[in-house]
Amino acid sequence: MDKLMMYFEYPFVRYALIVGVLISLCSSLLGVTLVLKRFSFIGDGLSHVAFGAIAIASVTGVSNEMIVVLPVTVISAVLLLNSSGKAKIRGDAAIAMISVGALAFGYLLMNVFSASSNLSGDVCTTLFGSTSILTLNPTDVWMCIVLSVIVIAIFIVFYNKIFAVTFDENFAKAVGTKSDLYNLMIAIIIAVIIVLAMNLVGSLLISALVIFPALSAMRLFKSFKSVTVFSAIFSVSCALVGMVVSILGGTPVGSTIVAVDVFAFAVCYLVGRITGRGN
Repeated sequence: MDKLMMYFEYPFVRYALIVGVLISLCSSLLGVTLVLKRFSFIGDGLSHVAFGAIAIASVTGVSNEMIVVLPVTVISAVLLLNSSGKAKIRGDAAIAMISVGALAFGYLLMNVFSASSNLSGDVCTTLFGSTSILTLNPTDVWMCIVLSVIVIAIFIVFYNKIFAVTFDENFAKAVGTKSDLYNLMIAIIIAVIIVLAMNLVGSLLISALVIFPALSAMRLFKSFKSVTVFSAIFSVSCALVGMVVSILGGTPVGSTIVAVDVFAFAVCYLVGRITGRGN
């Protein structure tokens, strides 16, 4: 405990905890919707798109990567979610194609054009979030706080509409709900969360923040509201435990958080089987 309190005296540790909690909370809220709409793998696809955008920003010398990364990721999210029912290349195939392509081109660009003396370290940090969460500055933290508050406020205000388009989009359209508009809103929010989460767990592990809380909650609860609330509590708790373990044990932050998520999911799965709720 003394060692942990000593670490809390450092601003970068407090910044990491604040950002980690906010990102895990936002990821869990939309994670339930993505899992139910069978788009749980979209986080992985968009994170690879973001990796490709980061590579473009770095080789072109753009000082603020967010100027490139956020618009590219938002556009990709909109295309994937809104055209999934109309496109010739459907759902998971489109995500896989964009994911692999963006990852490959991103690494190729960084390898060919990057002037960095530590290319492997830069790539590892981007893919696994090994150190980036511990190098946040106050501007990064405030941007994360503002965007997270916006995401949470939108989710609360439009909760009923999100619920409607999640469970029965055709019925929602029939009763006059502008489902395309709300799908667009969901896509934009997801893209923002993905970009923010890259600092926490890296582009290869983002899907864990989306999938594990939702699936764990579904092992224990059946209603949408109960699943969403438990998913948020689960995600924040795992993020806090993972970051504390990482700080004390000197392990990679992103990988440690995901390991805690996996362990907690296993516990929820067993409890669900024992109580009969997970059937």
